[in-house]
Amino acid sequence: MPMLGAVIVPHPPLIIPTVGRGQERQVQATIDAYRTAARQVADWMPEVLVISSPHTVMYADYFHISPSAGASGSMASFGAPQTRLEVKYDTELRRELVRQAETAGLQAGTLGERDPSLDHGTFLPLYFLQEAGVDCPILRIGLSGFSPLQHYQLGQCVAKAVDRLGRRAVFAASGDLSHKLHDDGPYGYAPEGPVFDRRVTAAMASGDFLQFLTMDPALCDRAAECGLRSFQIMAGALDGLGVTPELLSYEGVTGVGYGVAAFAVTGPDENRRFAAQCEEIERARLADVKAAEDPWVRLARLSLETYVRTGQRLHTLPDGLLQELTGKAAGAFVSLHAHGQLRGCIGTTGPTTASVAWEIVQNAVSAGARDPRFPPVGKDELDTLEYSVDVLGEPEPISSPAQLDVKKYGVIVSCGSRRGLLLPDLDGVDTVERQIDIARQKGGISARETYTLERFEVVRHT
Repeated sequence: MPMLGAVIVPHPPLIIPTVGRGQERQVQATIDAYRTAARQVADWMPEVLVISSPHTVMYADYFHISPSAGASGSMASFGAPQTRLEVKYDTELRRELVRQAETAGLQAGTLGERDPSLDHGTFLPLYFLQEAGVDCPILRIGLSGFSPLQHYQLGQCVAKAVDRLGRRAVFAASGDLSHKLHDDGPYGYAPEGPVFDRRVTAAMASGDFLQFLTMDPALCDRAAECGLRSFQIMAGALDGLGVTPELLSYEGVTGVGYGVAAFAVTGPDENRRFAAQCEEIERARLADVKAAEDPWVRLARLSLETYVRTGQRLHTLPDGLLQELTGKAAGAFVSLHAHGQLRGCIGTTGPTTASVAWEIVQNAVSAGARDPRFPPVGKDELDTLEYSVDVLGEPEPISSPAQLDVKKYGVIVSCGSRRGLLLPDLDGVDTVERQIDIARQKGGISARETYTLERFEVVRHT
């Protein structure tokens, strides 16, 4: 049984004494639990540590696995350059993991490393594990923008790789929880922060890894969580294995949630294969979403699906459309999401066609095929997409940011011929200042330039 167990651990640099300089005492329970988890890993006597970190190289469409023979790092970025670590990589296991990922159809490998040094998400677990006497090669894995299921599948590939090579392996999932627990914390407060932490720590305590795969993406975004995808990979590495779960500690006193948990493998357990359960839950959820779509969104879906499947645009509108769609012209944005992540968004600030309906038909195709931030949507993605349509009101000039409201109004920032637009009521856009900054940057307008502002209202359809 090569997978011996796993631990979930946070990575606040302040818990290292040379960084914290006494401040670490405010999270002493986390430090004590970290050392307990590290001693348990040492007792398992692993031959390799597999570490997933949110702070190593990360791409939206690629799982990065650290290359080379090894790496070093320090706490220099946190004021303690004297605190250093070195580690060797298990190169044979890395090759096998890449092979397993390719077989599973996952985009994963060693390309595109921008910084070979150990990130703090990897450094912190290694610091406590080496302190406990764990001295073995590691495999470092980054996260991606892929779905929860694909992160789980990468974990399954880890398990297959260590099994094929007969390694005694332990998985260390590095990740903090919500960063939005207190008004006076470094990232402020959101009500979703404590909710997220309660749900995740309950899953840690019970060993119910299905909860890691089915969390509401909007809740996760608003909670500003850090480690969930790391935990999803870990869950996949323990696929089909019974575990003894133990939540060793949870603290949120700094405004960021820190959870420490350990999972000792007890043997095979066919009831703990969560991929199929996750797929079924997601299919049912998407079916409910599709059934509830209004006519604006149904038209956007029909337009893009027709184009992707046939290569042709809609030439005629479907029968029975509402007068609100066919009888007036307006600008419209079509947004696509997959697995809680933006998959495309294109729109027009004013009417460019004869009606809202044709505006939606045009922009749905553009969102799926011409958004330069993403590759074109493929046929195999169509059933995973969620759509929203924003129909824009007439923009009106304003003289001050005080006339904006991020929930009610979108904003257009203009400087000469350059314009940047941002829709209202977007996750993560909580202040007028941030709304203006994002719109300004989208228009290629610097903060030093003189620009004008317009606001507009939208009717959002889902």
